[in-house]
Amino acid sequence: MATNLLIREGKIMYVKDVLVENKAGLHARPATFFIQKANEYKSTVWVEKEERRVNAKSLLGVLSLGIIGGTEIKIIADGVDEQEAVDGLVALVESGFADQ
Repeated sequence: MATNLLIREGKIMYVKDVLVENKAGLHARPATFFIQKANEYKSTVWVEKEERRVNAKSLLGVLSLGIIGGTEIKIIADGVDEQEAVDGLVALVESGFADQ
């Protein structure tokens, strides 16, 4: 898992790569948990798969990525709690949504 800062359009954003390990990926139920978690943060949060980026707080956006088990995604945030947002979402994905 890589952690780094991303600079885009003059903004520094926090980003981490994470492997979606649960077999089902981010289908409806896990995606709902992911969106709920993303909405706990004030920062703008995105999820990216293969250079396609969507709002991590949008169920339709996340579902449109078609994230299946074994897929590596990037979680990117920009805002006052960006590191907390990315770390919290990475932990949720790494847990395989086991606590949900």
